[in-house]
Amino acid sequence: MHFLPIFPRHKRPVFIAGPCSAETEEQVLATAHALAGKGVDLFRAGIWKPRTRPGAFEGVGSPGLAWLKRVKKETGLNVCTEVANAQHVQECLKSGVDVFWIGARTTVNPFFMQEIADALQGSDVPILVKNPVNPDYKLWVGAIERLYKAGLRRIAAVHRGFSTYGDSKYRNVPRWQMPIDLAQEFPDLELICDISHICGRRDILAETAQKALDLNFDGLMVEVHPSPDAAWSDAAQQITPERFGDMTAALLRRSTTSNDPDFLEQIENYRCRIDDLDEEIIYLIAQRMQLVREIGSVKKEKNVAILQPERWRALAEACRRRAEKNELSREFTNLFLEAIHQEGINQQEQVMREEAIAVGNSGR
Repeated sequence: MHFLPIFPRHKRPVFIAGPCSAETEEQVLATAHALAGKGVDLFRAGIWKPRTRPGAFEGVGSPGLAWLKRVKKETGLNVCTEVANAQHVQECLKSGVDVFWIGARTTVNPFFMQEIADALQGSDVPILVKNPVNPDYKLWVGAIERLYKAGLRRIAAVHRGFSTYGDSKYRNVPRWQMPIDLAQEFPDLELICDISHICGRRDILAETAQKALDLNFDGLMVEVHPSPDAAWSDAAQQITPERFGDMTAALLRRSTTSNDPDFLEQIENYRCRIDDLDEEIIYLIAQRMQLVREIGSVKKEKNVAILQPERWRALAEACRRRAEKNELSREFTNLFLEAIHQEGINQQEQVMREEAIAVGNSGR
């Protein structure tokens, strides 16, 4: 797939900002006018809001489209809003909305995505596609593919993190590797980071924004409200226009590389050492799995279940303590332990299947 840019290539980073929800005409216009001089490339406001539970504010609906028209007329800002079905698409096309975004709860459903793709066929409107709620890479790519097959080429991906069960400092854990993989597979696909939905809180927005830029994201999506604490939805993650301006002004813009000989030599030395360590890590994990398979044979012989919860809890907690002492994040440690544990179970299941087949064949 070959994608066309939505935003000018010389303008990086791109800033998409505005309230989570369009609440009133006054609120929308006040936000837009306050952002107009702060380097915003696209004004965002949700007018249809799919909420997790019934009873929450679900948006003002179609009347909000007229407010977006006023924003564009009075400030010159291009505007975007979320679409979740064919009716939304048709209304936004008629109202001249510049850019549409597709939310995480829509991306996760191929039926919804196909409906939207069919409704967009024949148009050339730019589309932002948020990652699905769950960390399913193929669903994200599949959503983009459906739009591409409908003839759309100005498509960008929006990374907004992933829902998870358990404690995390984030509202939606970033799992940065997934958008990085997407950028590797589709180099001309613009990548925007929705820091508001990743963080879910104001105090870590700036550090997350800087990390996204350090990872070479093309831009940021930020929720901005004149009175964040009084917002009708997602109040904790929204910031004032003034704070938005201060945050974006403080961000460091880094180059993607350097031709400095000293830099290149140092980087190459470090990378060689990393390559050696990676080879050793893979060898050690393979050795560990060989021991796991041998344990599986013993369990099979003694008719013992594969999963031993108490043993795993003790081992995992010991690993977490060691990881913390070595300044590894809890998020990484949990992901690593989860992967190691699942692979160990898979290895022992394979051993038990193979031995069961061997016994069955010997009895014939």
